[in-house]
Amino acid sequence: MRYFVTGGAGFIGSNYVEHLFNEVQGVTGVTIYDKFTYAANPKNYQEYSNDSRLTVVKGDICDATLLENSMADHDFVVHFAAESHVDRSISDASAFVRTNVLGTFNVLEASRKTGIKTMVHVSTDEVYGSLPEGSADESYVLKPNSPYAASKAASDLLARSYFVTHGLDIRTTRSCNNYGKYQFPEKVIPVFINKLNSSEKLPIYGDGTNVREWIHVSDHARGIQLILGEGKPGEIYNIGSGLRYSNLQLAQLIVSYMGLGEDRISFVTDRKGHDFRYAISQQKISALGFSPKLDFKESITETIGWYLTHLDWWD
Repeated sequence: MRYFVTGGAGFIGSNYVEHLFNEVQGVTGVTIYDKFTYAANPKNYQEYSNDSRLTVVKGDICDATLLENSMADHDFVVHFAAESHVDRSISDASAFVRTNVLGTFNVLEASRKTGIKTMVHVSTDEVYGSLPEGSADESYVLKPNSPYAASKAASDLLARSYFVTHGLDIRTTRSCNNYGKYQFPEKVIPVFINKLNSSEKLPIYGDGTNVREWIHVSDHARGIQLILGEGKPGEIYNIGSGLRYSNLQLAQLIVSYMGLGEDRISFVTDRKGHDFRYAISQQKISALGFSPKLDFKESITETIGWYLTHLDWWD
């Protein structure tokens, strides 16, 4: 089976590529299709550079012709490519609309035209907006509050339309926050590690009580593959862990694991439209047999260690 992975040189995409090579049987080819923006890194897949099954295409999902030509003769598409940094979307949303909406439209069109068997559209729990209590299942109303989340919600609706209108076997996943190796240091965990390693203080928005749910990126990759194999066409699946921490609790954990004191924590002006709490229901994917394998405290320690011992990757 041949896999076409958009954004495969980025954080989650490259970890999924690793999962394909190490854990999935019957993989005859993997194509990484990536624009290679600031968040992508060839080092993320260098272990497989000499594997004859790997093809790397430098391409933009907004380039419809190159995308369709590159996608031909593949069986599955797993679509990670996206602009994903909320702060950047607040300062300028144009790239988010272009990539996440128009780009996803092109991926859907190319999948339809090339006869792809199944496409997995990778989305986010942020499309549900902020939940004061409880958890969102897949039928929960979409209430995106940032331009990033709104662009992802739009792409989710496009994906649904291609299932209903064209019969494309499209399955959408909505994951909680990911952590693990290869995450670009604009996201909170690598930012915290980098700041502490550079003898700087951690910047926490507001009073630090905003809550996020966390899953290790390798567990996310397993969930995607399970949905690709066992999910149903046209369905949406949350991929979560049930592990929820406030940003302050997360900072305290990382400071403690690095042997430092809480005097390294500081508070900065809250960002615009900052969602207070994310939480998703795992009931639907649990029915397929999914549960996270990795213990949070053990795997966050390993993640911290990875960043501290891979300074060449930071560079």
